Amino acid sequence: MKKVAFYTLGCKLNFSETSTIGRLFTDAGYAVVEFQDQADVYVINTCSVTEHADKKCRKVVKEALKYSPNAFVTIVGCYAQLKPQEIAEIEGVDMVLGAAEKFRIVEYITDLTKQPKALVHQQNIEKVNHNFIASYSIGDRTRTFLKVQDGCDYPCTYCTIPLARGASRSDTIENVVNRAKMIAESGVKEIVLTGVNLGDFGIRNGEREDKFFDLVKALDEVEGIERIRISSIEPNLLSNEIIEFVSTSKRFVPHFHIPLQSGSDKILGLMRRRYRRDLYVERVAKIKEVMPHCCIGVDVIVGFPGETKEDFLDTYQFLNQLDISYLHVFTYSERELTVAAEMKGVVAGSERNERSKMLHILSDKKRRAFYESQIGSEAEVLFEADQKSGFMHGFTKNYVKVRAKYDPLMVNELKAVKLIEITADGEVEVAELETVYAHH
Repeated sequence: MKKVAFYTLGCKLNFSETSTIGRLFTDAGYAVVEFQDQADVYVINTCSVTEHADKKCRKVVKEALKYSPNAFVTIVGCYAQLKPQEIAEIEGVDMVLGAAEKFRIVEYITDLTKQPKALVHQQNIEKVNHNFIASYSIGDRTRTFLKVQDGCDYPCTYCTIPLARGASRSDTIENVVNRAKMIAESGVKEIVLTGVNLGDFGIRNGEREDKFFDLVKALDEVEGIERIRISSIEPNLLSNEIIEFVSTSKRFVPHFHIPLQSGSDKILGLMRRRYRRDLYVERVAKIKEVMPHCCIGVDVIVGFPGETKEDFLDTYQFLNQLDISYLHVFTYSERELTVAAEMKGVVAGSERNERSKMLHILSDKKRRAFYESQIGSEAEVLFEADQKSGFMHGFTKNYVKVRAKYDPLMVNELKAVKLIEITADGEVEVAELETVYAHH
């Protein structure tokens, strides 16, 4: 039996797509093995958003060939769509597949003999635009990343995603609901909805056919799934009706991740974001009004061209005053083929790092304050299979990370607990309550 191993760089969407590609191989009679298990084929799913895409890619290829010198190495994903020729030059790479081709990978890998030159199958992203390929991750039994939307029509000046993934397009509500039912039957308790621009869900063949809110309402009726999380949603697409619905919903959890990118209106303008900071303030206020315990995560980019010290401090103060729970901080880095790469006012690398450090500290402070506000409350935790030094971990609906003594019977179970105290490393100790309450 031929063996295949996978490595994924980047976002949750990539993880769900790698999973789907893995099932294609299984259906074709391959055994999926761990990276270090001398596979015959290695598939590396790349990202164009995170730093040093090419370096990381090279490193993973090198590692793969260390375990299995004659393995057939295929590179897929966003970076493969954007820079196929560059990747084809990496020593040890046998094949590069673009955005449309990656889901036909098994057809392309017919012969595992290494060729002198890497084969490249990649077409212009416009060709990919109307073709939505569904995918979801299974492997971690506790939660599944379910892809419902792909591509993006927003021309933010720093981003290569529209070039790597094409225009916004979505699955149908009926397909998503059926897939969710299937996932529920497999025993998974939590679904994380993913997409490149999730709130833009509903476009098929270039026409808007549904709204994200319609999908949310339909999924709330799926029996067997305990929790549904919205992975990330643009502030201008997170409507009050969605917020209000989630606050009384059966399955959607009180946790939003809302990209801000900058707290300075000047920088938001340079980034061509679709909102200004006032709107962001309104969204957070609305969420906290109907769900005081809601967890709110925020994406921020530091060191964007033109961001002066004052602009940064503006963002810092803005975030400091906002009732949010944690930050994902990205240090701006130039991407070829983007408008921002040509902009004036480049911020020195050392300054970018300094700003990043300040926001990381602010994020720790915010998360701790949020956790402290939850101490003493009762919550339902979904425990996961991981085990670290005798403890297992899980998350409350509102994304507080808790730990408890490892107990195999608690894996993938919902337990009613009381949040007792914050440990030295920032997790929350819990005491189990005797009764697990039924759904309200």
